[in-house]
Amino acid sequence: MTFSNLTELIKESSPIIITIFIVAILIMIVNLSLKVIKILLLKRARSKRQVSNIKIFTRILNVILTTIIVLFGFFSYIGSWTSLGLVAGLLTASLGFALQRPITGVAAWIMVVLKRPFIVGDWICLGDVRGEVYDITLTHIYLNEIGGKLDNSLHSGRNVMIPNHMLFEQNIINYTLTNDYVLEEVSFDVTYESDLDKAIKIAQEIASKYLKEHLLLGKREITIRVKMEASSMKVRILFYAPVKDVYRISSDITKEIYDKIKKDKNVEIAYPHTEIVFKDKRLFRK
Repeated sequence: MTFSNLTELIKESSPIIITIFIVAILIMIVNLSLKVIKILLLKRARSKRQVSNIKIFTRILNVILTTIIVLFGFFSYIGSWTSLGLVAGLLTASLGFALQRPITGVAAWIMVVLKRPFIVGDWICLGDVRGEVYDITLTHIYLNEIGGKLDNSLHSGRNVMIPNHMLFEQNIINYTLTNDYVLEEVSFDVTYESDLDKAIKIAQEIASKYLKEHLLLGKREITIRVKMEASSMKVRILFYAPVKDVYRISSDITKEIYDKIKKDKNVEIAYPHTEIVFKDKRLFRK
């Protein structure tokens, strides 16, 4: 290749290089500006809903502005704005089939933005995954897993990335959509020989002790229910507690009920066992 040919090649390729350079610079400026705006807005946020709104708003704005810059650069380079519709149609046809799930994911993201089935900070269950939402992106929902293989309300330490298209394929349970309280139950069995009223009183007093602050906030009252079983009376305590504390409160109530009943001679915990009762004392004679 001669020097003149190389010069001509550079001259021919310079428009596209200049276009790409300008587009890249504009995208960098937009990203940097939006990051600064997001940081400033997050400092003023006072609730998790505001934080979620700021993150979603800046992300939407970023996608829109980036798309506009790329399209503007492309059609400025080819110099034919009339071909925009044709190119858009061809791209839609070719990518529509190949990107079914990603497109469905974007539709799911739009649904999350508009309908708000959950926001950043909510505790949700999606399929068999339970966790706290810490980010919502165009393609994935990010969760701090709760419990994992264990039945508790603690973070497992694992982060779960769920593709957005799964939102249309799985049931979504939001534990904190309207408030942070969920219904929980603590139950125990007592023998038929026990003082049932005393057992109910113990359950009521201990549950009220651990739920006092929540009852004062106007939450629903504690409900006690009893049920006859084959070899015992089941006492059920139904109460509402914050989803983040429900397992701890349930554990504390269970432990104190056990300790209290163990010290009470009129109430006995029922458990599977066999007793042999001799009614005729002559059976003990030698």
